[in-house]
Amino acid sequence: MRDVREAWAAGTAQVRKWRGQPVIVQTVRAAAAATVAYVVALRFSPEAAPLTAPLTALLVVQVTLYSTLTTGIRRVNAVVAGVLVAIGFSVLVGLTWWSLGLLILASLAVGHLVRVSEFVPEVAISAMLVLGVTRIGDTAWARILETVIGAVVGLACNLLLAPPVWVGAAGESIEDLARRMRRLMRRVGEEAADRTPVTVTADRLHEARRLDHDIVDVDAALTQAEDSLRLNPRVREGLLHRVVLRTGLDTLEICTVVLRVLTRTLTDLARTRHREPLFASHIGVTFERLLSEVGDAVVSFAVLVTTDVSRSAESAESRLASELTAATATRDKLAQLLLEEVQRDAHQWQLYGAMVTEVTRILDELDLEHRSRRLLEELDRCSREQRERMPRLDRLNRRLRSARRNRSAPASRAE
Repeated sequence: MRDVREAWAAGTAQVRKWRGQPVIVQTVRAAAAATVAYVVALRFSPEAAPLTAPLTALLVVQVTLYSTLTTGIRRVNAVVAGVLVAIGFSVLVGLTWWSLGLLILASLAVGHLVRVSEFVPEVAISAMLVLGVTRIGDTAWARILETVIGAVVGLACNLLLAPPVWVGAAGESIEDLARRMRRLMRRVGEEAADRTPVTVTADRLHEARRLDHDIVDVDAALTQAEDSLRLNPRVREGLLHRVVLRTGLDTLEICTVVLRVLTRTLTDLARTRHREPLFASHIGVTFERLLSEVGDAVVSFAVLVTTDVSRSAESAESRLASELTAATATRDKLAQLLLEEVQRDAHQWQLYGAMVTEVTRILDELDLEHRSRRLLEELDRCSREQRERMPRLDRLNRRLRSARRNRSAPASRAE
């Protein structure tokens, strides 16, 4: 009996793990939506094999509810536009080799005019399929009907099988990026404290440049998370979550750029030093400790922006504050040591000053007060854009808030 319970618990845990995988969730939802769309289309479409409906459902069902809505609308617009273009060509010229070329050209142009984005080729495909049949009227309406059925089924599938919120996956990507930055910083610090040939510093520069490509992958994961927060009834503070994650990634992106500049500065310093150490031994030890502390602060910052539990967030904020304080003190010590070195030999004062400036820029980006101001500015900007984009909805929200305040005021006076 115990073995059965353990096997059941293991199986349940594996199912939960599979449910959190985007590929598995997307595959199951798309297959279910396409099958249901085909069954529904068989009852309403005059076609014997209404494959347009499952095709539409397959393309409409996306990972998030927001992308499903926007994709469904664009796809229906693309099919309707293609059908209308085909009807117009059938009345004027019919199907010949030159009219087919004109049809494709006109369909692609119409697709850009109606702004269907990635479904521009679908306009031409729909036009060609409809123009190539004999009973063009029946086929046109059947194709529109099947497209609407597929889009509705795809939307209903996402409403009934609620897509997950991908904030966790985006948070893992952000934290993983921060850890890679910390590993690079520690490696640079360890090597800078010893004899470092220019080939080694150049390799670290290439590693820092590759972090830019990692930013693209993290940005894609964050975009998916932002879409999953939009129009999601399970999320109450969707705008706040989006702003926190987006501003956090922006900060890490700036730190990545500065880190790349820092490795370039060390590469330039290694070229001038030839086979000599980059720094004196006591300066190298301080520089190594500084980069280690800055790397720890970068990871703590990533944990802070991806933590939504208040107690854990307070702990991450406290840890980040202490690490920034320690890194600032070490930065000041390094600046003093480099100043004394410059006073003895001013040959490399530009590179020494650049190093201190670049580390200071990273610390400023991670500063808690700087982040608070950035969050407030971004929230104000997003709220202002939302009000300007939907003024009627904004007026309705203000009226509802005013009505709630008026109802609560008599109750508070009565107490």
